[in-house]
Amino acid sequence: MSQFLKIDNNNGDALVLHYRFREGEAGIKPIVFANSLGTDFRIWDGVIDLLPANIPVLCFDKRGHGLSEILDQTGLTSIEQLAGDMAALMDHFKIKDATICGVSVGGMIAQSLSASRPDLIRAAVFSNTSYKMGTVDNWNPRIGAVRDTGIEPMSDMILERWFSKKFISEKPSDYLGYKAMLVRTHAEGYARVCEAIRDANFEEQCSKITQPSICIAGSDDLGTTPDVVEKLANALPNSQFRVLSDVGHLPCIEAPQKIVDALKDLEAF
Repeated sequence: MSQFLKIDNNNGDALVLHYRFREGEAGIKPIVFANSLGTDFRIWDGVIDLLPANIPVLCFDKRGHGLSEILDQTGLTSIEQLAGDMAALMDHFKIKDATICGVSVGGMIAQSLSASRPDLIRAAVFSNTSYKMGTVDNWNPRIGAVRDTGIEPMSDMILERWFSKKFISEKPSDYLGYKAMLVRTHAEGYARVCEAIRDANFEEQCSKITQPSICIAGSDDLGTTPDVVEKLANALPNSQFRVLSDVGHLPCIEAPQKIVDALKDLEAF
């Protein structure tokens, strides 16, 4: 069952986050999930359904996404701020020594948390992400367009980058369902996370991420292509690199068993 919690991330922010926490069995290491841009924590349902029921699991909607609050404030959102939100939620539930699994911007949040709070993270799956994603010239037009006209006009373009052609042709109802998830995202919340991605570069922090990790790419991912993900794997001291065939930007939806396999290989369960 999903619930709401007001957290203070120690960066001067207090906001309400929407989360789902499965307590699992005492003594079992937890798994924590971090979502991509324009999605909520339901993108992990297929993965979580394949996990043993005794594993504690935490997933949440980052600020301005899903049912989480977007603060009525000026200024930019940063990846460090989003990682602070996750850390505050984990601290609330006394979660430590977890395996974190983040996709896209969720993977950047996972990198930030792995470097800044190693007490929380024992291992990581970095899916369809890197230490730097895109450029100012890539992100600024999207940010401006979202603020001017909303997400709907660009939604099909975004989803063509999310999913493989095979998924789109074989699962048209699923495609439309995830399109609805995307366009219902708060436009300003989406724009602020775009700014956070635009401004983030964790290349120098990679040497601090010594936890075992697996970096996953999709062969059909047009957003974070395999070569981009491989740069992250090569920069990390203790990482493997895997490419999934016929999969786009969200393997958690298209190939959930592959994510579970990676978690198992990291001895998450």
